Amino acid sequence: MKLRSDDAKSRCVVQAPEITCKAGPISRVNHLGNTGNSNNASRLIMDMPYFPSGQSKRCVMRVRYNITTGDYDPWKTDKSSNKKDDVIENDPQVDVLGNGEKLTLAINTAQTGRVFQDRSHAYIVLPRTAKMAGKVIQNLNVRGRRGNLVQTIPAVEYDFVPDRLVMGTNELLHIQWTGSNSNDKNNNGEGSAGTDRHNLMQMSSLAASYPNKISEADFWNDVESLTDPDASGKDIAIGLATSGYYCAEHETDLCQRGAQNSTIPALNGKLNNASPSFFGHVLRFKKAGSMNYMCSRNNNFSNRSQKGTLVVSDDASI
Repeated sequence: MKLRSDDAKSRCVVQAPEITCKAGPISRVNHLGNTGNSNNASRLIMDMPYFPSGQSKRCVMRVRYNITTGDYDPWKTDKSSNKKDDVIENDPQVDVLGNGEKLTLAINTAQTGRVFQDRSHAYIVLPRTAKMAGKVIQNLNVRGRRGNLVQTIPAVEYDFVPDRLVMGTNELLHIQWTGSNSNDKNNNGEGSAGTDRHNLMQMSSLAASYPNKISEADFWNDVESLTDPDASGKDIAIGLATSGYYCAEHETDLCQRGAQNSTIPALNGKLNNASPSFFGHVLRFKKAGSMNYMCSRNNNFSNRSQKGTLVVSDDASI
């Protein structure tokens, strides 16, 4: 396919997948919390696009949802139906008493069949390494925005997503997150005003508020990074605990910021001098195991909980 009529080169174009259009999960009206019979908020589980070229590709995901009333046929009603008796009108008055005294309904026809929350998100899909070929890569990320319950609406407060992930040893896991330094400076949160920061540290129990020390975080002993083959389990734990401010205990070919390097300014306790975004690692697990984890900055007891659980199983059907 030629991209332009004056372009002599022909290129292979990957056909875009079909648009996903389906009913949303069941929830009560005006509810922004968990849906259906699950402990999860509304979400879309999607497969990332695949590009055979082996090159990085910039992609855009567009998400929309619409609501439609049951007061008229949505497929047979259009502008030609205006002024007809089978359609509704703004603030109609109905005589339900039968005595001529009418009640006014709070109906705005501009709201009865429209698209809400039309959001576009740009992201980059990177090529896989040879060790990643043919593997399912699960994604462990962060959702939400800075602020309290009221300030974040219609989003949510910080949370890991999924906050409980069960996967197989035959699969890979990419732990990563994105953030910014341009949030509303009046929104509640820890650290410097207007900033996002996250980290991930092993903890003994979800009921606790303290993480394990790196030296006691034994879950990482049987984990290897496919994006940084020089990284030990301890290096991976250090990178996740510091949001990449330190990428290892000592410098390596791929890491120039070791935790033992005294020439680097010390990490701020609220992660203020760490990056708001973290590329993380694509991880392979050598054996089954489980881990509870938390974020030190945002896990604010009684206000918001930023914790999660990872379960790695030998069951290849997971």
